[in-house]
Amino acid sequence: MNWGTELWDQYDNLASHTQRGIEFLDKYGNFVRDRCTIEQEYAAKLRRLVKNYQPKKKEEDDNEFTSYQAFKNVLKEIGDLAGQREVVAESLQIQVSNAITLLSKNLREERKKTLTEGSNLTQNLTAQVLALDRAKKNYEKAYRDSEKALENYQRADADLNLSRAEVEKQRHNMTIKSQQSDDAKNEYANQLQKTNKLQQQHYESALPDVFNRLQEIDEKRTRGLKEFIKGAADAESSVAPIIARCLEGVVIAAESIDEKEDSHKAVEKYQSGFLPPGDIPFEDLSKMDPDLSNHSQYHSATNVNNHMTHRGTIGANKLKKRTGIFGIFSSNKNTLSTDGMKEDYSDLPPNQRRKKLTSKINELKHKIVQETAAHDGLMKMKSVYEANSLLGDPMSVEGQLNESAHKLEKLKVELRKYQQYLEQANSVQIAQHSPQSHRNLQNGQRMSRHSNGSGENEDGDDQPDDAGSLSRSASESSVAQAQIENGLNINNNGSSASPESGLGTSHTSLPGSGQGSANDQVMNEDMYYEAEPLQALGTCKALYPFDATSEGSIPMSENEELQVIELDQGDGWTRVRRCTGPNGWEEGFVPTSYIESTLYA
Repeated sequence: MNWGTELWDQYDNLASHTQRGIEFLDKYGNFVRDRCTIEQEYAAKLRRLVKNYQPKKKEEDDNEFTSYQAFKNVLKEIGDLAGQREVVAESLQIQVSNAITLLSKNLREERKKTLTEGSNLTQNLTAQVLALDRAKKNYEKAYRDSEKALENYQRADADLNLSRAEVEKQRHNMTIKSQQSDDAKNEYANQLQKTNKLQQQHYESALPDVFNRLQEIDEKRTRGLKEFIKGAADAESSVAPIIARCLEGVVIAAESIDEKEDSHKAVEKYQSGFLPPGDIPFEDLSKMDPDLSNHSQYHSATNVNNHMTHRGTIGANKLKKRTGIFGIFSSNKNTLSTDGMKEDYSDLPPNQRRKKLTSKINELKHKIVQETAAHDGLMKMKSVYEANSLLGDPMSVEGQLNESAHKLEKLKVELRKYQQYLEQANSVQIAQHSPQSHRNLQNGQRMSRHSNGSGENEDGDDQPDDAGSLSRSASESSVAQAQIENGLNINNNGSSASPESGLGTSHTSLPGSGQGSANDQVMNEDMYYEAEPLQALGTCKALYPFDATSEGSIPMSENEELQVIELDQGDGWTRVRRCTGPNGWEEGFVPTSYIESTLYA
């Protein structure tokens, strides 16, 4: 079906219909243009949102947690998604909106040209019809005049009173009118023939051709609208896989969050490395003894340890606050770094100190690698210049080589210095985390199970061993703790700060002695390890495997059966025994939380 045949008489309606169709196309074009604006605003707001929620510099310390890293990845994916929305807006603008504008312009021009042609055809037909009407009217008037002239001639011819001249005049008038009537008739017939021919051509070919072109214009507009709607969908579907990958990235980022790992990292970040404070001993004021000063020293060391533990729990950031201009007058010879802490980070808790030192060492190693590469490059450049002097003067590189070598040597010296700091910090940590030294620091030096249970003062008076030995052990423990914190390893008569030394195991010294000699220590250690095994208090089963990494502990495998020979005294360690043969055994400490104990009744 075509408009030229079916709608031959609907010129005005077709003109109005095509006009409304083009206006509808423009309306869809405005819709796409507004949507492009919304997509661009959405992408811009997404990018602004991502920018506003980017991790700040003060939050860099928290970026090691999986939740923070996941959120950072989510922001990256949202930024990529914003980019895809920009791609959609650009595609809609170029492929749809601009094409709609161009098509609408062409359709308007074609419609205007077609309607002008149709209007001309209609005007020509109207003019022909008017000419036909005029010819018909002329014919009708000429015919009436001819009939009247004929009647006048007949009446004059019948009237005998008129002269021959009068009759001849009427006959001549009749002839003229008759001829005019015939001419008007012929003109009317000619105009009628022309009008019919033009009308036939107008309604059968000319005007249908105009209507068919209007139909093509409207169909082109409709087809274009169809393609534009599909193009808008294709513009979005083309980026749908990328958007889907962005959303998959968001899901992957969410799945990468590990609460256990974050908890572990929180421990690594905030753990001070200090040991919990031990039990405060009861001071019986009624029994004053010469070792009262040792008790005071013990309490002083305990208070210092508690204070350091509190500072370590708060975190290293709080320790940086009290540096500034007043630090100039400090008596500490250790210089301060740019962040307000000591150069060796000795003012930080042990774990934080090792972490800082390790980071500093890695940074220095990276700088050394870079400087070494630069130095090697300068050496190659110098060798090339020496081989071909036309390329450059070798002496021009000499100054840079000297500066690079000086900088490299300075970095190596600084690296060795921080490696020594780290070794010192590690040695302190090993000494502090030994189960035996842990118990020695908590409880004072415990009495040996193989001692006689009493001590003797300088005047020869007997007194309970826990009064003198505990005082003496607390004092020695304070000294040991002070040496450990300062990273010292002082040997006095063969003693050291380790738990196996005389200082760390004063319960093996002779009663009343300050520090035993090397022979006394060897003898007491032999007594300690060669004595009869302690009586088992029960049995235990290992719930988890344990690798012995600290001094005084022993490894165990899962579900292994062991004997309990000493209960947990609040420090988290239990002493156990493993029978290794018919006549041998192995004793040591294991974490209490790793075993399930069954004590004898």
